[in-house]
Amino acid sequence: MAQASGWRAAVVTFPGSNCDRDMAVALERASGTPALRVWHGDSDLPERLDFIALPGGFSYGDYLRSGAMAANSPIMRAVKREAERGVPVLGVCNGFQVIAEAGLLPGALMRNAGQTFICRDAELTVENTQSLFTRGYDEGAAIRIPVAHHDGNYFADADTLDRLEGEGRIAFRYRENYNGSQRSIAGILNERGNVLGMMPHPERAVDPAHGGTDGLILFESAIAALAQA
Repeated sequence: MAQASGWRAAVVTFPGSNCDRDMAVALERASGTPALRVWHGDSDLPERLDFIALPGGFSYGDYLRSGAMAANSPIMRAVKREAERGVPVLGVCNGFQVIAEAGLLPGALMRNAGQTFICRDAELTVENTQSLFTRGYDEGAAIRIPVAHHDGNYFADADTLDRLEGEGRIAFRYRENYNGSQRSIAGILNERGNVLGMMPHPERAVDPAHGGTDGLILFESAIAALAQA
């Protein structure tokens, strides 16, 4: 367990979130400090946060478009302000959809190519080891993280994809492209490197009882990077 004295992480819950407790447990396991819980209808976040997580689920029942309604929740104005200030923001599955819809990351998450819900372990390749989220991994490492989504097909125009490639902002790729994502993208970073959106669930791979701990490295990496900042 990383020693994270004074560490303050927050998990945002939307109507329909169902991985918020899993995320809070993962953050506490990695840091030794309970995560703060924030409701989507709050207009502000606690002061001096070190980390913000938007969890998986089906916010607002995926009505209109996955993540679109949650992206306009009151709390998202505060999340965007903190992201612009440099606070790390992690969006997982529905959280990735939310931050993409909020404009924190480019592109969109569409219906899986096979039009089916996918729930399985996914083999990923670590593409970027320079970000605070990924520096604990070896470049090119194969890791196993569970996926559970129906709208995880990452799409962006060719210029955006080329920019993500050229700037090293693709964090993870699927080794087998289950959902049809452009260029097998499983996770991307913003330009500053403090916002990560990914469809696989690292919070479901933090305990040997989960079948592996490859996800724990992501949380411990962020804690260690911030401790050194």
